[in-house]
Amino acid sequence: MDRESARLGVRIRGVVQGVGFRPAMYRLADALGLGGFVNNDREGVWLEIEGRSPDLDRFVLSLVDSAPRASRIDRVELFPLGLLGEHRFRIAASREGTRSRSTTIPTDLAPCEDCLRELADPDARRFGYPFINCTACGPRFTIVRDVPYDRSKTTMAAFAMCRACRAEYDDPRDRRFHAEPIACHACGPRVWTVGGGPTRVGGAAIAAAAAAITSGAIVAIKGVGGYVLAVDATAERAVARLRARKRRPDKPLAVMARSLSALEPVAYLDDAARAWLTAPARPIVLVRARADTPLAAGIAPRLGDVGVFLPPSPLQQMLLATGPPLQVMTSGNQADEPIARTEDEALAQLDGIADVFLVHDREIHARADDSVVRSTRRGVIPMRRARGFVPEALELAGATIPLLAVGGHERTTVCLCHDGRAVLSQHIGDLDRPEAAASFDEVIERLSRLTGITPEAVAHDLHPDYRSTRWAIASGLPRVAVQHHHAHVAACLAEHGRSGRVLGVAFDGTGLGSDGTLWGGELLEADLGTSRRLGHLLPLPLPGGEAAIRQPWRLAIAALFVADQPLERLRGVEALQRHQLRALLEAGTAGELPMLRATGAGRWFDAVAALLGIGHVVSYDGQAAAELEALAARAPCEPAPLPFEILDRDPFVIDLRPAIAELACNAKTAVSRLARRFHDTLASAIAAGCRRARAAGGPSTVALTGGCFQNRILLEASIALLEADGFEVLVHRRVPCNDGGLALGQAAVASWRIAKEQADVPGSSR
Repeated sequence: MDRESARLGVRIRGVVQGVGFRPAMYRLADALGLGGFVNNDREGVWLEIEGRSPDLDRFVLSLVDSAPRASRIDRVELFPLGLLGEHRFRIAASREGTRSRSTTIPTDLAPCEDCLRELADPDARRFGYPFINCTACGPRFTIVRDVPYDRSKTTMAAFAMCRACRAEYDDPRDRRFHAEPIACHACGPRVWTVGGGPTRVGGAAIAAAAAAITSGAIVAIKGVGGYVLAVDATAERAVARLRARKRRPDKPLAVMARSLSALEPVAYLDDAARAWLTAPARPIVLVRARADTPLAAGIAPRLGDVGVFLPPSPLQQMLLATGPPLQVMTSGNQADEPIARTEDEALAQLDGIADVFLVHDREIHARADDSVVRSTRRGVIPMRRARGFVPEALELAGATIPLLAVGGHERTTVCLCHDGRAVLSQHIGDLDRPEAAASFDEVIERLSRLTGITPEAVAHDLHPDYRSTRWAIASGLPRVAVQHHHAHVAACLAEHGRSGRVLGVAFDGTGLGSDGTLWGGELLEADLGTSRRLGHLLPLPLPGGEAAIRQPWRLAIAALFVADQPLERLRGVEALQRHQLRALLEAGTAGELPMLRATGAGRWFDAVAALLGIGHVVSYDGQAAAELEALAARAPCEPAPLPFEILDRDPFVIDLRPAIAELACNAKTAVSRLARRFHDTLASAIAAGCRRARAAGGPSTVALTGGCFQNRILLEASIALLEADGFEVLVHRRVPCNDGGLALGQAAVASWRIAKEQADVPGSSR
């Protein structure tokens, strides 16, 4: 053995399983003439390389650049080892070992360009094969049963490789070398139709489904993480039929396109939107719709944005290639239920909705909705984090003990963390229905098994009636209750790797405050462990409680009432209804009847929308505010805020009554301009509140969080004003600002508090 020879152990952590990492390392080591091996284990990837020291150095220096595009290296650790005399490099069998807390599970990856070319090549062995994949693409998280990520631990274990696939799988120079979902026409999953005539199989099934969509039918398709419902997105009658059958009268529908060029007539695409549309995650991207769009008017009624995406699976790519180039692809479920995962679930839930079912026999092990992001001038923000992003881990430096955070009640996700890492689950949804509650339990069990994290404590919201809170109480684990808006701010801090004090502007609908009242328009001074309320929006009465959220005209009446304006200024409401609500509000003010009040910015958005004649009654959460934003987007962009006041109290109060009074008295002004001015008012109020807090000794960094900052106009205007005032502004880039990010914030706060308690206990072993 050459005296310059050495052997090195290399531990690589991050997104390094299921993305072609081992083959990439094989090719690098082989090119450098090194011996040794690489394998997967529960820590990530382990290599042992042996050869001349200069070549070992070249390997380490080239490692990052040689990694596959879909991988992410978080840490590389090097260990000197004794020489074994190995001259050839190999891929070794994966090691089970002791269950680790740091395994990163791969995400689902959209078809790569190589596979798409092969899919369309008549001379290729996998021409027209709807489950084509390689080490750079294909299903991952949705088919994994356990880790390390090997075929035997996925739902592909049911399919024995044919001789040709096995040869590719075993060939280090093939791009399917150790591609775990590898399959072909001869040995892999197959697709067929159910309903709509005779059963068709394979390519004939896809052609029949595409023809059905072209003819105006509704087709249920087994996608990557569950079933989706498809219709021709340019056919008004088909879209209307889908809405009627699905009982979804207004909520926008996502549109899948054959290609980027097919989206050019539909929406305005900037470079960031194009990059996200073609990214391996393939999220739905919310972009501004063109006025002369070919889409049916019923796709996104009364909204300025449309959700568009490219096919996340070869099966959907083939449907788009042979059917209409623009197709609605919306979740395959009844209203508010989890998406159907199995054929039995689909046939039961979607009976009476779908005319034809396109199914296959590759089992989906984990449900995962399509992810959603929104394009803004300040970058892309996440709105729903699911397929393509989950379960990518985030760094959480304070996470020292195994911990579960269970989120809120709407847009629910859960989070498991330990050893400085947090794994946020896919979107689960609202927990009102038993089906969603069952999915909640299923996600917790599966995520715990895959991460190897058995929680020793649980973090939850303050609200005692949330199902997630009740679950936490019933778990018997030590509990940490985290205030809703503190969790929002902490989520923003955590994803930026921050822990110190910030001014947290948390604007959403409603969340239980630490004083037992309903908050939602908050300015907090917070770090990961503590939070202090500095100011808030004026509380708005909620006449009728939950009914006020479904019927925003009630909130408009309440806003007029507190602003001492004639209730007759609200058009479209009968005199008797106005009289009844006035009596209710007067009794509540006098203390004769209990009256809920909330500071929620979302409730003020609802009130103004109804006052301007839109969204008197809504069919989905956030509808009135979304329609108000679309209206405001049509107005001139120069800042023209309405009047407001800051009441000198502790905490201070941002009084929007002057704004309501001016809105009520400007019936002749274009409603789009009034809508825009209200957005500018809230942005100006945020900036004024932050200036006041900084002047009193508060920090100069502001975190904008909560569901209201999904609003593009509010977000962009707030950032511009704050930066002009010299503030550093943090916004969400990796987790949603809505309740989909709550669990990460809860985990961050609970981890900080637990670590502090342990540090304060003499002789603590942790």
